[in-house]
Amino acid sequence: MNPENLRYHKEHTWVKASGKKATVGITDHAQEALGDIVYIDLPDADTTVEANSEFSEIESTKATSSVIAPVSGTVIEVNEELSESPEIINEEPYGKGWIAVIEMEDESELDDLMDASEYSRYLEEESK
Repeated sequence: MNPENLRYHKEHTWVKASGKKATVGITDHAQEALGDIVYIDLPDADTTVEANSEFSEIESTKATSSVIAPVSGTVIEVNEELSESPEIINEEPYGKGWIAVIEMEDESELDDLMDASEYSRYLEEESK
């Protein structure tokens, strides 16, 4: 079930916005598709990221996958706990498995993202 209070990107990342701060992670669907996550290449704090471009990379037992930034801005915090325990993303993709906090340049970019019901429909279409 996709939490209602988040916004979703078509590349299976989520955003929890609070003012200009956007906490970002990958969706439950993404972590399930990846399988057991063994490593994450976290972005550096103070890195500028562009919406729709790669800002992190995740390695699982199945594949290496890019994590796409859902919004533009500056990384102001990263989840260092994932360096030691990347499997937290598998266990809690919407909780302790967050990847980074981005200070958004333009909060209107959130309008380009899907809400939970739109994302659910998107997943249904993708699986056909």
